Amino acid sequence: MINASYPALRLRRTRASAWSRAMHAETRLSPSDFIWPLFVTEGQGVEEPIRSLPGVSRWSVDLMVERAREAQAAGIPCLALFPNTQPDRRSDDGAEALNPDNLMCRAIRAIKDAVPDIGILTDVALDPYTAHGQDGLLDEAGYVVNDATIDVLIGQSLNQAAAGADIIAPSDMMDGRVGAIREALEEEGHANVQIMAYAAKYASAFYGPFRDAVGSGGLLKGNKKTYQMDPANSEEALREVALDIAEGADSVMVKPGLPYLDIVARVKHAFAVPVFAYQVSGEYAMLEAAAAVGAGDRDALVLETLMAFKRAGCSGVLTYHALHAARLLGA
Repeated sequence: MINASYPALRLRRTRASAWSRAMHAETRLSPSDFIWPLFVTEGQGVEEPIRSLPGVSRWSVDLMVERAREAQAAGIPCLALFPNTQPDRRSDDGAEALNPDNLMCRAIRAIKDAVPDIGILTDVALDPYTAHGQDGLLDEAGYVVNDATIDVLIGQSLNQAAAGADIIAPSDMMDGRVGAIREALEEEGHANVQIMAYAAKYASAFYGPFRDAVGSGGLLKGNKKTYQMDPANSEEALREVALDIAEGADSVMVKPGLPYLDIVARVKHAFAVPVFAYQVSGEYAMLEAAAAVGAGDRDALVLETLMAFKRAGCSGVLTYHALHAARLLGA
């Protein structure tokens, strides 16, 4: 059937020139939409390329400061920090997470001293600190216990806030941890420290390179399916988000990203709160692999996928492509 409005209405008309396409764009991408995940390691002047994440490295604290300056110059507002804790500082109880002079806290202080106006988001979970690679404490059967883990997460959060973290991001998926952390931050005078809750974090196959980056991949026994979400579920994600908002989360995160854009859209529609997504290590690695064999133009692939996050309803995206994308957009 011929559309009765044709030829009076030709939808291609506004696509005919670049200036018109720009003027009619419904979604816009800018460097301020990005949070740049960075991995910090021990040493001085150290850069350690991560084999499973081509183009991504671990950096010593002094070089992390340089990365912060690069981010600020490119217009990126926030960094997400993850530590590669040395094996001799890992333990079953993850006690290094509570050390005020641990790798994470030293990196926070160094960046804040050098680049005070950039935001710092810190991961709250025990997997970078445990000898077994799980996000929490284990009972005798190897089950990750909820409430005892929360007690440690509270201490970890306060430790990072005292060092200068701007956003606490609990990624552990323990029940009730957002409310407990919010209460503790208020009691300790950190009222303006935000909480970005990993509210819908799925037990995904896309996390492998990240675990290599923080040194927990080879340690992990079993899986994380007893606390991370089943990829089959979406209604459950809305329940998780509702609980985290009620407990005091300032924003929420969906993780992974592209395979879960339906969850992003549902969360944004249902709650109208700031929603972020993490374009995780496996997603990044796939894009890099595709570009490396000529399956697509790298720059175009990067920008198109990031635009998809914004179109789905994201306020921002954690992406390893942050600096590259910011420079493309600023060119």
